[in-house]
Amino acid sequence: MAHFDNNNRESWASRTGFILAAAGSAIGLGNIWRFPYMTGEHGGAAFLIIYLIAIVLIGYPVMVNEIIIGRKTNRNPVGAFKALAPQTPWYIVGGLGVFTGFVILSYYAVVAGWSLAYIFKVIASTTTPGINHADVFVGHITSVWEPIFWQALFMVLTAGVIAAGVVKGIQRCVTVLMPVLLVILVILILRAITLPGAGEGLAYYLRPDFSEVTGRTLLGAISQAFFTLSLGMGVLITYGSYLTAKDEVPGNAVSIVGLDTGIALMAGFAIFPAVFALGFEPGAGPGLVFITLPAVFAEMPLGVFFGILFFLLLSIAALTSAISLLEVVAAWLIDEKGWARGKAAAMMGIIIFIVGLPATLGYSVLSGVTTPILDMDLLDTYDWFANSIFLPLGGLLAAIFTGYIWGARNAIDEANKGAVGFRIGAWWGFLIRYVVPVLIIVIMAVGLYDLF
Repeated sequence: MAHFDNNNRESWASRTGFILAAAGSAIGLGNIWRFPYMTGEHGGAAFLIIYLIAIVLIGYPVMVNEIIIGRKTNRNPVGAFKALAPQTPWYIVGGLGVFTGFVILSYYAVVAGWSLAYIFKVIASTTTPGINHADVFVGHITSVWEPIFWQALFMVLTAGVIAAGVVKGIQRCVTVLMPVLLVILVILILRAITLPGAGEGLAYYLRPDFSEVTGRTLLGAISQAFFTLSLGMGVLITYGSYLTAKDEVPGNAVSIVGLDTGIALMAGFAIFPAVFALGFEPGAGPGLVFITLPAVFAEMPLGVFFGILFFLLLSIAALTSAISLLEVVAAWLIDEKGWARGKAAAMMGIIIFIVGLPATLGYSVLSGVTTPILDMDLLDTYDWFANSIFLPLGGLLAAIFTGYIWGARNAIDEANKGAVGFRIGAWWGFLIRYVVPVLIIVIMAVGLYDLF
C-alpha cells in the first residue's frame, strides 16, 4: 500500500514530543474536572471499573486506529478519509471529527476560563475565614462579563500556540508544562489522603456498588473514555498525520493511554478523600473541582501557594487539550482550503468563542434555559451531545471503515511500521471489526433508552 506523502507538512521533532502532545491532548479538564464529577454522579468505584474496561476494549484500539489513519495519509481527518476511500462519502466521518472538535472546544473554553479565573480567586478563597466556596463559584459563573473575559483570554492563548506551529507551538508548550502537572497532583494526593475522614472518600472511590449502575452509567463511562483520550474528535488523526513511517504507533499509544488513565485515577485520589473529609457531595457535578479544592487548600499549610499552582496547572492542562482541538479545525482549513496557519487559527478561534457564548451565558442571562427531554442547562447540553453522541459515533464509524473498507490487515501492517517493541496482531483486528462496534452500539442504545 502506498504512503500518501505530503512534503510540506510539519513533523514531530521527537518521539517524546508526539507522546507528550497526544498525552497533553488527552490529559486535561477531562481527567481533572470531568472524570471526578462523572465518577461522583455514577456511584464511585462501579463507574471506575466500567471506565477502565472501556479504555482497554474500546479506547486503545480506537486510538491506534485514528493515529494510523493520520500517519498513513499525512492529512487532516477529512483529507485522510478522502485519500483512503476516494470518490466515496466516507470523508463525512472525518468531517464529523472536525465538527465534534469544534463543538467541544466551544464549551471547553468556558470551563478553561473558570480555571484561569481561579488562579486569582483561590487567593481570596483560601485566606478569607468562613468563606463559602460554593458561593464564590456560583457568583463567578452567574456574572455576565467576567466569565466571558476569561473565556476570550483562553481562546487567545490557544490560537496563539496554534499560530506558532506544530514544533515551536504545540510541542514546545507540552514538553515543558506536562511533567509539572504530575508533580502537583502527587502533592495534592498526599495532602488529601491525610485529611481527617479521608478514608470514607477512599472507600467510595475504590469499593464498587453495582446497584448504582444504569444505562446512563455505561454511556457515561464510554463517553468519558472517548473524551479523555481525545477519540472521535479528529485530534489523533491530525496528530498522527505529523508522524512519519519510522515512528512507532502501538507502543506510543500504550504510553498515551497509560499516562492519561493514570492522571485520571490520580485526580480521583486527590479529590474524593477531600470531598468526604470536608463534607461535600461527591455527585456535585461540573463545579466539584472549583468548590472542593479551594476548601482543601484553605486547610493546607501554604494553601495559597498550592492553590495558585494547581489552578495554573489545571489551566495548562486545559490549554494542551484545547490546542489539539483547534489544530484539528486549523489543519482542515490549511490542507483543504489553503489558508495560512495564522489566519486559520485566528478566524476559527473567534468563531469558536462566539459559538461558546451561550454555554457561558447559560448561568447568567440565559439561566433557566434548558433543553427539552434532556432537561440540562446549555453547557451540559453541549457536553452531552458531544460526548454521548458525536464522539462514540465518530469512533464507531472509523472502526467500521478500517475493519471493512480499508481492511484490518492493511491497518495492522501500517500500525506495525516502525514498531520496535510492542506490535499489534490479529487480536486488534478482531477488536476493531467486532468488539468495538458492537460495544459502542449496545452501550449507546442502552444509554439512550435509559434516558428516554
